[in-house]
Amino acid sequence: MMHTIKDELKATLIISVYKNTTFLKAVLDSLAGQTDNRFEVIISEDGNADEMRDFVQGYSFSHPVQHLSREDKGWQKNQALNEAIRAANTDWLVFIDGDCVLHPRFMEFHIQKAKPDTILAGKRIKLDPETSQLLLEGTVNPTEMNAYLRKHFKKIKERGGEFVEEGFFISPNGLVGRVMGTRKMRHLKGCNMSFHKEAIYAINGFDEAYTRPAVGEDADLLWRFKGIGYQLGSVRNLAVQYHLYHKESWTDQEENLRIMQDNMAAKKFVCKQGLVKNK
Repeated sequence: MMHTIKDELKATLIISVYKNTTFLKAVLDSLAGQTDNRFEVIISEDGNADEMRDFVQGYSFSHPVQHLSREDKGWQKNQALNEAIRAANTDWLVFIDGDCVLHPRFMEFHIQKAKPDTILAGKRIKLDPETSQLLLEGTVNPTEMNAYLRKHFKKIKERGGEFVEEGFFISPNGLVGRVMGTRKMRHLKGCNMSFHKEAIYAINGFDEAYTRPAVGEDADLLWRFKGIGYQLGSVRNLAVQYHLYHKESWTDQEENLRIMQDNMAAKKFVCKQGLVKNK
């Protein structure tokens, strides 16, 4: 059943961005084709670029939208995400990055499978440069990606695509979907996850002690959620997303891992520097 935004809002889609408006346009364009539109959008900018502000002001949104920005003082994504959580008008929070184009049924399954005691985890295909470009120019659109991936599976891998099998939408109603639906998720990806506002408040949000990307955005959340009794649920091959190609700006994770390991040893499930300071 197609749900429209005239129905009551069921979720808040939080999109993390930093400067790249070309990628964000492709992501926002994929929202117009969603089968369940009962969601608002928060653009969570870790910075305050003029080009981002101008782009957002000029874009024609189909959903209620908020654009939150902050002074550009290095990596502060966790602070930006906590701010977005505080600003959300719904209880179910869905997180993606501004370089992840969504399959038309992405929001449908994050909303349909929402349960207060469950943290929903999905995956993403990392596209090769050529397929990424086709999505950006609109030569291939998200509704055609299943057929495109089937036809070019081997070629995409040869050109550097990764986790290509995660790019297929598999209906939960067929035999394959029922079998696939029994697979458990072991990890949480910050670019494809959702949970209840009460769950994130229970661990006091994203830990702002992390000042480098990666671990603090997802792996740190997972052990803290599990530590207070939350379960991990799967939207794999249901809430499908296509990660646009770009060069990785990877940083050393030693500092992040040290912070997380110290916290794990002390069983600090509730962070001090989070949604509520010095909790």
